[in-house]
Amino acid sequence: MTEQQHTSHTPAGLIAFAWTLVGLPLAYGLYQTISTASKLFTG
Repeated sequence: MTEQQHTSHTPAGLIAFAWTLVGLPLAYGLYQTISTASKLFTG
């Protein structure tokens, strides 16, 4: 007997939305960190 495998397909739009939802705050945080660090090192 063989096992039946179930594969699920996630829509590309949902993946893009999820990455945007996570990526935008992450990018903003990185920008703020780099901006603040550059002020610290450049005076």
